[in-house]
Amino acid sequence: MSDQTKRTSLEEEVLKEIRPTTEDLDQMYALADLLIGEINTGGRATGMLVGSVARRTCVRGDRDLDIFMLFDPDLPREELEREGLSLAHSIASRHAEQAVEKYAEHPYVNATIRGMDIDLVPCYQVASATGIQSAVDRTPFHNRYISARIGPFTDDVLLLKQFVKAGGVYGSDQMTEGFAGYLCELLTLHYGGFINLITAGANWRPGLVIDIEKHQAKEFDDPLVVIDPVDPKRNVSASVSLTKLLEFSELCRGYLESPSRWFFYRPPVCIMTREEAEAELSRRGSYLYAIMLPTPPLIEDIVVPQLRKSMQTLTELLERHEFVVARADAEMLQDRSMILYELLVDTLPAVRYHAGPPANSSSNARKFLDKYIYDAAIFAGPFIKDGRYGVEIQRKFRTVRELFSSKDIFQTALGKHVKLAMEEEYTILSGMECWAQGFEIFVSDFLMKRSPLVRIRRMEEQQRIN
Repeated sequence: MSDQTKRTSLEEEVLKEIRPTTEDLDQMYALADLLIGEINTGGRATGMLVGSVARRTCVRGDRDLDIFMLFDPDLPREELEREGLSLAHSIASRHAEQAVEKYAEHPYVNATIRGMDIDLVPCYQVASATGIQSAVDRTPFHNRYISARIGPFTDDVLLLKQFVKAGGVYGSDQMTEGFAGYLCELLTLHYGGFINLITAGANWRPGLVIDIEKHQAKEFDDPLVVIDPVDPKRNVSASVSLTKLLEFSELCRGYLESPSRWFFYRPPVCIMTREEAEAELSRRGSYLYAIMLPTPPLIEDIVVPQLRKSMQTLTELLERHEFVVARADAEMLQDRSMILYELLVDTLPAVRYHAGPPANSSSNARKFLDKYIYDAAIFAGPFIKDGRYGVEIQRKFRTVRELFSSKDIFQTALGKHVKLAMEEEYTILSGMECWAQGFEIFVSDFLMKRSPLVRIRRMEEQQRIN
């Protein structure tokens, strides 16, 4: 049963503020019934409301409806996409203030109707989750599983969702790498309530496996493994990164030690002024560099991994050329994206040591000597150092800007669409040039990086002083 009797006055107060109102739910269900009725009337598909609204686990203010259109599983994929989009557009044309096509595994329509955010998603009406033909085919099974069990724990889920949202670890998107709503529901069910989960989470360690139905059919090496109750070969928590797992555990420990409202209401975003950022950068004595590029016209789940892959490959390029990287991060906006670096040095001397073969490797050593022995361009050598021949030669790139301006960056393993975008256009920013419009919060967070619990404790201290 739910831990309602164990809830603190703080938790009860929060619940009063985050439970969806009857009026909100009635409005959402009325619109869902209207849209589902139109889907069913068409005769081509069966409509179904899924997600947190369907399960009454939506936090107040969340007005997102996921309407699935279930088609015959014998329909070819191309026809599913064509008929699904046609049906979605026909509904949107009658009701939507605006509508756009979006693309995940296959296309769907996102529409704004009566001020609500509506996703009209085609999928297959398969007999079981193990027989899915596309990833979204599982969702109706998730809906049925949770709806049949979550009733006594609805408030606990609301508390958990508010907790992880405030802590900055909510969301399975590629940028967040945190906890999805469905995962929050499963964890609440498994532990039997909010406070039981928080108590357990305080002691979580990477490698934890949770298998509610005891039917795991595949091994995973993710930091957290929660086997999908409707699909024994799927890890529901695959999106949760090691950092977000440990941040959640840190938040749990902090809440148990000293709970406060800040665990449920994210501290205000602290954006540095330009002057503060400039002073902080001067105080650090490090060097900021960024590559800014047009955001590829694809969904976040495609672009963000490619940005991170590109960030890593460029980090390796910088370090191969002996530019020491302290930290790096990436941010995706709708029109532009940024890969940001903090470097310990941005200018190097002209001379660079180049190691050659072992001195006792006669064939390779002879080739190395023949190449450099009469080369007037070298600074020194060849000479033997630590058992190998080596020379001191002219450095190819003395500054980060020279390296980032070179064609060498395109000879690395950049993300495919990031590379295409950069081949068209990219800008190198340094120092306070990185304080570009739209990226102020990103750069502020980069310079003032703190764990979620540290952010809360500093806010509590500031509140106490004031």
